[in-house]
Order: sequence, then C-alpha cells, then structure tokens
Amino acid sequence: VPPAPVTPCPPGPQIVLSVYGPDFFGHDVVRGYGAVHVPFVPGRHKRTIAMFVPDSTSRLQQLTSWFTGRRPEFTDPRVVAQGEGREVTKVRSQGFVTVSFNIM
Repeated sequence: VPPAPVTPCPPGPQIVLSVYGPDFFGHDVVRGYGAVHVPFVPGRHKRTIAMFVPDSTSRLQQLTSWFTGRRPEFTDPRVVAQGEGREVTKVRSQGFVTVSFNIM
C-alpha cells in the first residue's frame, strides 16, 4: 500500500511591508515591498526580509516617471503576499529589513 500523499500546511499569517520615503524632489515614493510569514513556535524569532520595488519596463516609462515623480507601485498588497503573477513583473532588489517576533 503506497503512503498517503502529504498535504502541505497552509503557510499561515504574513506581515506585508510597504516602505515609503521622499525622493530627490520631496515626493513620497515607494522604497520597497516585502513579506514574511509569522512564526508559530513560541519564542523570539528574527527574520530578514528582502525588499524589492517594481521597475519600469521601458526607457520611456522610466523617463516619464522621473519627470512626474510617479514611480511604479503595487495597488494591492496581495501581489506582495502571494507572489502569484509576480514572475511577469519587473522588480529590482532594494535592500533588507530585519523584524523581530516575540511569540507566546
């Protein structure tokens, strides 16, 4: 008798980060997006989250966004949390954020 297929556990709750800050002209622009799963195990946990930003797909879009101060950004945080469909979105790395959890 073959073993029963293993059904993966749902990943559980996540924290989605959207970090904003001023650009050279003082416009409030996105500095990075990232997501991390909240640990289930009691104790202190430290997680480093890789941050990324959406990138313009053409030189014309890059130039237009530079002049207008409007850079590409996600309107739905589920894009960051799920990652589904993000493989067709051009993104670039934007550093890291470290988060500490104290789970009871």
